[in-house]
Amino acid sequence: MDNEIVFLGERIIENKFHIAKNVNDRRLAEYTEDLREQVAPYENELINIRAHFISLFGEVLRDQLDEEKSIEIISNWGNETGELIFKSGAPLEEALKDTRYYRSYIWREIKNEIEKNNMSIDIVFKIGSIIDPLMDHAAYAFSLTYITHFKSTMINAKTAVLELSVPVVPLKRGVAILPLIGNIDTERAKLLIEETLKTANRLQLEKLIIDLSGVYIVDTMVAGEIFKVIDALKLLGVESILTGIRPEVAQTIIGIGLDFSGIKMTANVEQALGDFV
Repeated sequence: MDNEIVFLGERIIENKFHIAKNVNDRRLAEYTEDLREQVAPYENELINIRAHFISLFGEVLRDQLDEEKSIEIISNWGNETGELIFKSGAPLEEALKDTRYYRSYIWREIKNEIEKNNMSIDIVFKIGSIIDPLMDHAAYAFSLTYITHFKSTMINAKTAVLELSVPVVPLKRGVAILPLIGNIDTERAKLLIEETLKTANRLQLEKLIIDLSGVYIVDTMVAGEIFKVIDALKLLGVESILTGIRPEVAQTIIGIGLDFSGIKMTANVEQALGDFV
């Protein structure tokens, strides 16, 4: 039986481009006309990528690789290809549709060779116990890598947006303004403290105007974070002043009993600048 497995592995490798083209043609038939035109310039490259993947299964059979080595080879393929497909911008669900066609056409090749060479039914079960788990693992490894890169990109994008939402703008030497806009949740509040302190230290600030004219909701959590920023800045020797509190926000502050009496405040940025000059 081992000789038959080696033989089937060699046949898969020999016919990898034929199998790859069948997979490719089947996938292209499912594409819209616009998508077919979009991928047409890369068709040869796609077939080469598909042929390489197919050859891995042939190598596993031909070289009689053990399970650990087989999994390693397929995992490496999943890591490389998952990253490549993610960077190409292709949707994960579209890429995963390839799996059923790889399975189908590889098995078609195996079936033809088994029938042609009058091999026993036992070889079918043996090959199935090798090919099918590896194909499932390929889909898993590919998806895991794709999703990992997707999550990393989302986290980086969110961090970038959050950092842009904490813009400490220098006005003159030793003086800057921090215009806050929108809601302040826990994650943004944490970044608010970190980025403000880093920037205050880098710019060697003496005074910071915190403009709240773009903040529509101030609850105990938001107020608590503002107090933390002001207290932390005070430890760095930076004087803070709050400005731009909206009338409806002022009513909320009074209604929930928040105490801003110990913090210097002005009606608008112009008054704050006058106070700091």
